[in-house]
Amino acid sequence: MIRGERVNLKDTIRTIPDFPKPGIMYRDITTLLTNRAALAETIQQLAAPYRDKTIDNVVGIEARGFTFGAALAVEIGAGFVPIRKAGKLPFDTYKQDYQLEYGTDTMEIHADAIRKGERCVLVDDLIATGGTAEAGVKLLRKVEAEIVGAAFVIDLPELGGLAKLTKMGIPVTALMAFDGH
Repeated sequence: MIRGERVNLKDTIRTIPDFPKPGIMYRDITTLLTNRAALAETIQQLAAPYRDKTIDNVVGIEARGFTFGAALAVEIGAGFVPIRKAGKLPFDTYKQDYQLEYGTDTMEIHADAIRKGERCVLVDDLIATGGTAEAGVKLLRKVEAEIVGAAFVIDLPELGGLAKLTKMGIPVTALMAFDGH
């Protein structure tokens, strides 16, 4: 693993215009993931705000939040808890509906994944409107976790997701921002 090598992370993100539909500028993280130095630097930067804090669990949102969340959990010595789409967890769950551009969807967390008062960090690769992250916060509140923060690799500030979480009282960090959506 390459540690300590500084990389301009934003330069490692590929932008694909008009995907998945016209007008969207898709921020593709696979190019960051295949760059060893960029991946190591990303995890180091995600970990920085939590190094001196006791964190019991990093909670990753399906699916790309699993990639960053699991690596972050190892880096800071925490456990990892997945939040998944409805029907994918095999045990008792808490459910949370959230808004999509056209309709709603549901996410779940195992009811016994986090004990009351455990200190958690919510992680995903990107925050746009904040609907998915807001649902994650609501799930963590249902299991009575203490939410220490939420961390994202990419923010699309024009869509207001970080502001939404901040209004919910969640300390939020993002490693980079891209204009447009």
